[in-house]
Amino acid sequence: MTRVAYRNADVDLMARMMRAEAEGEGKQGMLYVGNVIVNRVVADCTDFNELRTIRDVIFHVQGGNYSFEAVQKGNVFYQRARDSERRLARMNLEYWREHPAKYALWYFNPYGPCPSTWYSQPFTGQFKQHCFYEPAPGTCDSVYGYR
Repeated sequence: MTRVAYRNADVDLMARMMRAEAEGEGKQGMLYVGNVIVNRVVADCTDFNELRTIRDVIFHVQGGNYSFEAVQKGNVFYQRARDSERRLARMNLEYWREHPAKYALWYFNPYGPCPSTWYSQPFTGQFKQHCFYEPAPGTCDSVYGYR
């Protein structure tokens, strides 16, 4: 059973985003970014309650800007997806979830120590340069389910 419905175009789009956001953090880092993307599709809360596809998540605008820096700046995101990233994206879409991004809806690179909260959301852990945050208890139960 897959975590979310997807098409090949979604795999390519997600693979490009994973690479653009975390290529320097290797396969594991890219998988964590993929967890956040899929979690945002699954989440039925906060800023994500109307996002239902990979495309919705990747091109989501908050506060007048795209949610993901890679879409804003272009960089690697607009390059073609490689087979290795497509495999990782499929893993996320079908089954892969791990701590610290298992239930995370947010991540960022603070260029310093990870704050204990990010916009009032609790810190769940760090992988290399990225800090991960999941919803505060009782605020987004849908992200903890498996669909």
